[in-house]
Amino acid sequence: MDDQKLIAKCNSGNRLAQRQLYERYAGRLFAVCLRYLQREDAEDALANAWVKIFRSLSKFRGDSSLSTWMTRIAVNECLMMLRGKNTFFEQVSETHDINNAILDDDGSDEQQLLQFIAELPVGFRTVFNLYAIEGYTHKEIATMLNISEGTSKSQLSRARNILKKKVEQNIFNYER
Repeated sequence: MDDQKLIAKCNSGNRLAQRQLYERYAGRLFAVCLRYLQREDAEDALANAWVKIFRSLSKFRGDSSLSTWMTRIAVNECLMMLRGKNTFFEQVSETHDINNAILDDDGSDEQQLLQFIAELPVGFRTVFNLYAIEGYTHKEIATMLNISEGTSKSQLSRARNILKKKVEQNIFNYER
């Protein structure tokens, strides 16, 4: 069943269709939440996102794909949770420990990179995810996070530098 038919059935209160929608997208949305938050908080943000998705599904206009629309809701839930914790942009010294990279047993480069991203300080991680993964501009990020564009650019630059050092350290450890 395509998304449009599934949406129509969900909007008419069909529980089976709602379950199908959930099963189709829950894993993808949870992965998005995990890029921003620790597991327990990601689970909470995802639950809140699903409530908003089902409450707002009748307002979905189709300007973007359903997946994109739901991802935006999940990201916004994560950002609201981060704001609520008042730990949004922690100060990190230039000597932030980046030498603890360990290669996963399965050698999965993608999983290792996701782990490195998860280890970034919350502000760096959030800006990196919004810019590099979600595709927002610095202006959009600044508005979303109530920061300046310069802060967004700085956070991204520092995140990239930390990730670069972690990857280089990981390669060095792997070659030993």
